[in-house]
Amino acid sequence: MQELIEIRRAAKRNVFTTTIIGVFGLLVASQLLIWLPKSAYLIGILLTSFSIVTLLVAFFKFREPLHSFVLSRKTLYFQHKSGRWQLDWNNVQRMGVPRVTKGLDYQELSMVGIKLKSYQPFLAHISPRLISHILMEQRPLLLYGQDREQCNTGNCYGADLLEDDYYKDAEGNTYKGIQAMLANRMQKLRMRLGFDIFIAAGELDRSEHEFVKLLKQCQQHVLVDHTSHI
Repeated sequence: MQELIEIRRAAKRNVFTTTIIGVFGLLVASQLLIWLPKSAYLIGILLTSFSIVTLLVAFFKFREPLHSFVLSRKTLYFQHKSGRWQLDWNNVQRMGVPRVTKGLDYQELSMVGIKLKSYQPFLAHISPRLISHILMEQRPLLLYGQDREQCNTGNCYGADLLEDDYYKDAEGNTYKGIQAMLANRMQKLRMRLGFDIFIAAGELDRSEHEFVKLLKQCQQHVLVDHTSHI
């Protein structure tokens, strides 16, 4: 295993191209607003709006760190514009691509799931801003595993959007506030999807299955190295 393996964030791709498109669109829109008759102003306004949105997308892409993951012999390290978290390889129980039932078949989600052995090390190395981002980003996942009768009555979300701000783990550690909310969310999604942490495909530079394979290879190398030193 290499000393460090860096995973480039897919969302960082085409930042320069997106910026050029946005700037070019604004230049064209400004000329249209100058030369077109007032009856055709709507075209210039729509192009201006499109260009501004494109530049905003480029700006948010630019703010993201270049690499989403750094894999070392000791840790799995994730970084985001809202913060970061890290895991020791020996705290990872399993990794895979989450699946949900769709009729009689299974459908894979466009993400990677990680199940932990203990929440405590993870909660100790994650920033409050990133916790807030995760809680918002994961809301669509709450739909999976919902009771169909509830969904038919329009109550799919219900109290699921609100997490308890108190949590006590199996080791006796207690958490309050936003850390407890994340722990309760992780517990809820573990029951429904089998994993605690979910990584969107946009954070990766390869397919979900290829990333899972890489993670398993890294963990296996770490376990072999550890065994050889005992």
